[in-house]
Amino acid sequence: MLGGVGNFFKETKQELNKVTWPTREELWQATAVVIITTGILAVFIGAVDSVLSIIMRLLIG
Repeated sequence: MLGGVGNFFKETKQELNKVTWPTREELWQATAVVIITTGILAVFIGAVDSVLSIIMRLLIG
């Protein structure tokens, strides 16, 4: 059992050494894309929610 756990961590370390990690610039760009996309989606969902709320208020009275 313990040999299996040790082997798992050894293989995990080997795989992580193969990873191409992003540069600082790539990381900032990806972060900016996520933040901007999240903001756009938040505005879109908020607008749809407002429109649907108005429609429901008109229908229900």
